[in-house]
Amino acid sequence: MSRSLRCTVACALVLLSTNALAAPQNLTVISFGGATKKAQDKAYFQPFNASGAGNIVAGEYNGELSKIKAMVSAGHTSWDVVEVESPELLRGCEEGLFERLNLTALGNAANFVPGTLTECGVATYVWSMVLAFDQRKLAQAPKSWADFWNVAKYPGKRGLRKGAKYTLEIALLADGVKSGELYNVLSTPQGVSRAFAKLDQIKQDIQWWEAGAQPAQWLVAGDVVMSAAYNGRIASAQKEGVPLSIVWSQSLYDPEYWAVVKGTPNKALAEQFIAFASQPQAQKVFSENIPYGPVHRETLALLPAAVRDQLPTAEANLAGARAVDAEFWVDHGEELEQRFNAWAAR
Repeated sequence: MSRSLRCTVACALVLLSTNALAAPQNLTVISFGGATKKAQDKAYFQPFNASGAGNIVAGEYNGELSKIKAMVSAGHTSWDVVEVESPELLRGCEEGLFERLNLTALGNAANFVPGTLTECGVATYVWSMVLAFDQRKLAQAPKSWADFWNVAKYPGKRGLRKGAKYTLEIALLADGVKSGELYNVLSTPQGVSRAFAKLDQIKQDIQWWEAGAQPAQWLVAGDVVMSAAYNGRIASAQKEGVPLSIVWSQSLYDPEYWAVVKGTPNKALAEQFIAFASQPQAQKVFSENIPYGPVHRETLALLPAAVRDQLPTAEANLAGARAVDAEFWVDHGEELEQRFNAWAAR
C-alpha cells in the first residue's frame, strides 16, 4: 500500500471516528400520538433534530403510569421525556417517578400561563372543556351553563361527558357558583350533593358521551342541541366548514405536561428539549397545526387572529375560564366517580 493511500485510509478512519463521536445524542420522547403527535413532530421534534442538539426518538402511549413505574423500579429507564396529564403529573411527582426540573432555562415565569410550570413538569399545551352548539339550529345563542340547563328555552337533548370530572364542575357553575369558589364548594359534602341535585334537574335530557368525537357528530346530526365538548374537536369540525360555535365563558381548562422520567441519564438534554419546545416560535407552529393553547404568553402575538381566537389561552377566552384542580381530583376522584356511576345507573 502506498504512503498516500495509507494516509487516505487513516484520515478516513479518523474522520469516521470523529463523526461518530459528534453524532447527536438520542432522546426518547413519548406522547399520546394521533394529531397531537403530528403537530409536535412539526413544531418540536423536527426543528430540535435540525438544531443539532439531539435526535428525538418519538414514541406513544396511552398515559398510564404503570410502564413508567416499572422502569423506575427496575432502575432501567428507556424513556426520557413523557407527555402526562395533570393528575398523573401530581401522582408521579409524589411517587418519585419524575425528576425535579431546573426551570431557569425557561426564562421569566411570568411569561407563562399560571399553573403551567411545576417542580416536575412544564406544560406543553392547554385544552378546554367548552359549551358547544350548532348556530344553524338555535335561534338564540346560549351564553352560559345556566342556559344549558334551560330546557324550556332550549328544548332537546344536551350532551355531557359520562363521568364525575368536569360534569360536577359544570353543574355547580350552572347553579350559580362562581369560578373562583368552584372547588371550595365541591370539597364539601353539601357541594357534592348540590351538584348531583342540579344534574337531577336535566337527567332525562342528557345524552352521555364517552368519546371526544361524539359531541361534534351529535351536534351536526341534530341529536343534541348543545354539548360539553373538547375545544379541539369543535375547532377541527369548524376547519371542515361545519358552523359549530363555542361559548368560552365558564370553560374549564387543563394543561398537558412534559415530564422527565426519574433516573434517565439524559436529564440535561431532556431539559434542553423542554426549554426548546417552550419557546414562542415553536409553540406558534404547534398551535397552527392543532387548536390547543400555547403556554408561553408571547406566542399569541405571533399567530393570525383567526387561529388565536380559537385557542383556550387567548386572553379573551381565558378571562372567564377556570383551571381544573388536578390536586382535588387526585384526592377525591375515585370516590366521586363511584358516586357518579351509581347515580347515572339509577
